[in-house]
Amino acid sequence: MKIARTRLTDEVLRLLRRTPVVTILGPRQVGKTTLARDVAARFGGGPVTTFDLEQPSALARLAEPELALEPLRGLVVLDEIQRRPELFPLLRVLADRPRRPARFLVLGSASPELLRQESETLAGRVAFLELGGLSLSEVTPKRLERLWLRGGFPASFTAASDADSFEWRADFIRTFLERDLPGLGVSVPAPTMRRFWAMLAHVHGQVLNWSELGRSMGVSDATARRYTDQLEAALVVQQLQPWHENISKRQVKSPKLYLRDCGLLHGLLDLRTQQQLDQSPRSGASWEGFLLQQVTQQLGATPRQCHFWATHQGAELDLLVTDGKRRLGFEFKRTATPAVTPSMRSALEALDPEQLFVVHAGRESFSLGPKIRAVAASRLAEELEPLR
Repeated sequence: MKIARTRLTDEVLRLLRRTPVVTILGPRQVGKTTLARDVAARFGGGPVTTFDLEQPSALARLAEPELALEPLRGLVVLDEIQRRPELFPLLRVLADRPRRPARFLVLGSASPELLRQESETLAGRVAFLELGGLSLSEVTPKRLERLWLRGGFPASFTAASDADSFEWRADFIRTFLERDLPGLGVSVPAPTMRRFWAMLAHVHGQVLNWSELGRSMGVSDATARRYTDQLEAALVVQQLQPWHENISKRQVKSPKLYLRDCGLLHGLLDLRTQQQLDQSPRSGASWEGFLLQQVTQQLGATPRQCHFWATHQGAELDLLVTDGKRRLGFEFKRTATPAVTPSMRSALEALDPEQLFVVHAGRESFSLGPKIRAVAASRLAEELEPLR
């Protein structure tokens, strides 16, 4: 079953009209190639030529890259670009041609930080779009619990059963560690990185303590940071940075750690069914991370716009999204009866957000007081649509 991602297709087409090179980033199997096909089907600016750089035939066609790419017109799709980073200087030359006879849609499995090391020459000529998993607006709210349990990878979400979905994720984790990470230049042995990734699953939603992580793995703090950074660069974990302001309370300064896809989180925690997830002590943290990703996707917020806030006195806010002078606060509660807490009042006083949303597991959305609104998770997309 294919799930239409119309909004993303529209966004890529908009970027292609604006800039000669558009790069879609995301982990393997998240839907980059499918999205590129949808874009190609609606591209009205000429023929479409595709190179899958994992295929020997495509690599053979690019044995002389300039001779292969220079004559092409319309849309040129380069899939798995991280396998041929030496193409970036050529893309600059081709992007600077008069009248721009071709546009380039580049797909990659590495983060902007890794690719940017090889694509500095494309400054001003490239737009990045980071592709996450399926969102509530794409799968409909009635499938919220399935999306939470299985995660947003299309093949995992659409599997015939929870057991099939779990098996797909187990295979993905193994292949990711054994093939994808080495392909991105990560030389850590797969069993070591799996143990570390599983350890991160147990601290999902918590402030990182590098010393504790290092001791648990028998490695140094610096090595624990390096492993985490490598998984973040591969787009499977996120370090949510703290928000700092000159206020009187002492604020937490270490990042929070989240696995980006809740389905992979549950795979690493061996949570196979909704009942097991509901009964798990990690249920609340999983719910928080799931909804955090949904909010940022719905708002189109970049990592630089997203923070958490916490003080050493105990006040905290799960997510603060900033956009210019606008601030939006979010708390995520696995309850059907949300209420205003002293921590929320502290966040309102210290941060002065335009609105504070308490996203909960109930069915209704309603006001909790001035600038505080309880939002049913199933209605999250419609509540946030006006704020995009």
